[in-house]
Amino acid sequence: MVKLKYFERSDFNQLINWIDSPDILLQWGGPGFDYPLNESQLEKYIENANNDSSDTLVYKVVHKETASVIGHISLGKIDRKNKSARVGKVLVVDKNVRGQGIGQLMMTGILKVAFDELNLHRVSLGVFDFNVSAIACYEKAGFIKEGLLRDSRKNGNEYWSLWEMSILENEWMETKKV
Repeated sequence: MVKLKYFERSDFNQLINWIDSPDILLQWGGPGFDYPLNESQLEKYIENANNDSSDTLVYKVVHKETASVIGHISLGKIDRKNKSARVGKVLVVDKNVRGQGIGQLMMTGILKVAFDELNLHRVSLGVFDFNVSAIACYEKAGFIKEGLLRDSRKNGNEYWSLWEMSILENEWMETKKV
């Protein structure tokens, strides 16, 4: 239903149009990006990405039936020595496909890259505690909550708490048996 394809410069404008508020940017990109998102930030984001020695792989998510781009996901902080990486920049944009398991398919796709192609041992991610649907999606994919980073991000006059989650290669293997 979905496939991951490398995110390229030709995809910049679409992503910039999706990120239409500081709240969405913070949830999507974290502290490494400033609102409004622009091409120079995205140039830096993909500058050394998507090659065999990269520590970051950046993908657009393409709906197989419609060939339309419906989301974005990355695998960053790839550490080949310690066999670990971090999922980030997860975004399902097309409201028409939400609730159809697209997030789950995206996670399965990125975990296949991490464990089956890169032979990693551990994959982690962070998710804000109020993003209940994302947390459920990640748990269904096999991620386990490790701890809550209380008030870890400032957004305007409030602080947001972040769940740290991870999945290990043996846990990934178990999800594939189901």
